[in-house]
Amino acid sequence: MKKPYIMVDVESDGPIPGTDDYSMICFGAVIVDEALDKTFYGQLKPISPKWIPEALAVSGLTREQTFTFPDALKTMQEFDQWLSQKTQGRPMFISDNNGYDFGWISWYFHHFLGKNPFGHYSTNLGSLYKGVVKNVRLNFEHLRQTVHDHNPVNDAKGNAEAFLRIIREQGLKGVFDNGQER
Repeated sequence: MKKPYIMVDVESDGPIPGTDDYSMICFGAVIVDEALDKTFYGQLKPISPKWIPEALAVSGLTREQTFTFPDALKTMQEFDQWLSQKTQGRPMFISDNNGYDFGWISWYFHHFLGKNPFGHYSTNLGSLYKGVVKNVRLNFEHLRQTVHDHNPVNDAKGNAEAFLRIIREQGLKGVFDNGQER
């Protein structure tokens, strides 16, 4: 059964998740396929009184705006439902900074739903690129078409565009077909 790749980008108001720490404010996801037209955008009301103004400012949102967002439980339920409806098999999480993005998504899924549909695995796009081009000093960002503007759907889409170029230009196998060439 095909395991779809889901490119994810997270915006938050601090460095780490937790009810006693900081909050994920919004995130975007896109199913990696040629169309890149299946996207999800989630906004989440803060779950912690702590926040760092400079961290929140990256998203272009104000603290007041974030308090109008849906409760995190509702948003995570909607994301889980979207993943179930749009994918078959366990989806594969990928992002340009999976140490950060996966940490947030995994914590929120486990905290609010008691499970993470991505399991315990994620892929780092930057590391993947460095490996396929065999140079740890190179960065994939020049492969994006969509401008990286901290709108998480745009950022996820741009990263998915880069991933598709890596697949095509580097002959990366197994993304769409579990190991078989397309």
